[in-house]
Amino acid sequence: MKNIFDLEIQNSSLDGKITAGFERLSQVFRVLLWEKAKNHDLSPIQIQVLIFLKHHSKNKATVSYMAKEFNLTKATVSDTVRILEKKSYITKSVNENDSRSYAIELTAKGLEMVLLTEDFTDPLFDLIRMVPENEKNVLWKNISSIVEQLHTLQVINVQSTCRNCGYFLQQNDGNYCQLMNIKLETNDIKLDCIDHKPVRL
Repeated sequence: MKNIFDLEIQNSSLDGKITAGFERLSQVFRVLLWEKAKNHDLSPIQIQVLIFLKHHSKNKATVSYMAKEFNLTKATVSDTVRILEKKSYITKSVNENDSRSYAIELTAKGLEMVLLTEDFTDPLFDLIRMVPENEKNVLWKNISSIVEQLHTLQVINVQSTCRNCGYFLQQNDGNYCQLMNIKLETNDIKLDCIDHKPVRL
């Protein structure tokens, strides 16, 4: 039995403590995001969609892509987009080649809302900044490895990481980016790369 909520199991096992620690950290993001949502009459997913639209290219600004990004159904994302459009935070432009699909863009009002809400992670970011650099490298190596393994187990969708990119090359002596033609050190590995090339299966 691996019930980390059983305090006897949790406190007698380092594995249990670490897993419980991740669960607590997930609560941090929920609490911080909910606080912003309440203050601006939005839901957490509405804020996440607005932030996503500001920082990602137009070809990713679709219901299908965001459903994968946030591990949600297309129906849920469509409802979110509909509400954001009604609130004048976004506009939809129909794809000229396919009238059934459309790209989503922020309005000036939407961009203003992003600027008010995208700092919700600042308390955690400020704490991480104070961690010594060598410890941050170890932490990032472990986190990126766990994310990759959860993706392999299909627990989460990972869209644009180095490890599922067509430019990524793994050899005996390390990892390489063929686009940049460089060896990737631990702190070079990205969760969300602007130059990501989907792997063709």
